[in-house]
Amino acid sequence: MVPHLFHGETLHLMPCGAIWWPAAEALLVADLHFGKARFFAATGQFLPPYDSVETAIQLADRVARTGAQRIICLGDSFHDADGAAHLAPDAYEVLAGLADRAEWIWITGNHDDAAHFTFGRAVEEMTLRGVILRHEARADCTAPEISGHFHPKIRLRHRGTAVSRRCFLVAGKRMIMPAFGALTGGLDVRHPAIHKAMGEPVTALVPGTERLLHFPVTQRLAACA
Repeated sequence: MVPHLFHGETLHLMPCGAIWWPAAEALLVADLHFGKARFFAATGQFLPPYDSVETAIQLADRVARTGAQRIICLGDSFHDADGAAHLAPDAYEVLAGLADRAEWIWITGNHDDAAHFTFGRAVEEMTLRGVILRHEARADCTAPEISGHFHPKIRLRHRGTAVSRRCFLVAGKRMIMPAFGALTGGLDVRHPAIHKAMGEPVTALVPGTERLLHFPVTQRLAACA
């Protein structure tokens, strides 16, 4: 967990993709995609059905470590509109336990149906300490903004080996969070869609155990997309 100053607010960025915001007593996560394995199984693509439980356990661990009094999910918390209604019982038990101890806010995304959330409250977006929290970055936004949606990952070479890491992206007043879910995949940080949403220049932030690594990101050419 490494501190990063974002428009006057100290945010602690975690390698798992979460943000601990001490001044707001808030834990921020994006793109949990609960129920993704169940959704794919329904289409004949069978995956181990443990992603929702694993994501819930990891979330509970981060809440315990930080003592967060507020949990804010930045959209696409469920993989499909029926995801909340079919959440694995073990995962539901973990999440409901967290909701009993902390305020829970669901920011809706393109996969979510707010009417199906069974605890907490759902909003399209919110402003916290002057920072707008929403699911997808808006190119016309002039206020500080934190969003998800793109699942950014950066590919690097370390000691001759190619590695891929989830990362945070910052550009001006915008920050995009990586996906927190256990079965989410990622979009290359050079993808034109990311740069269209953020503007330039874009920097990838990769949290380590003791420091935050910064990597300037250049948009790849459309012909290579």
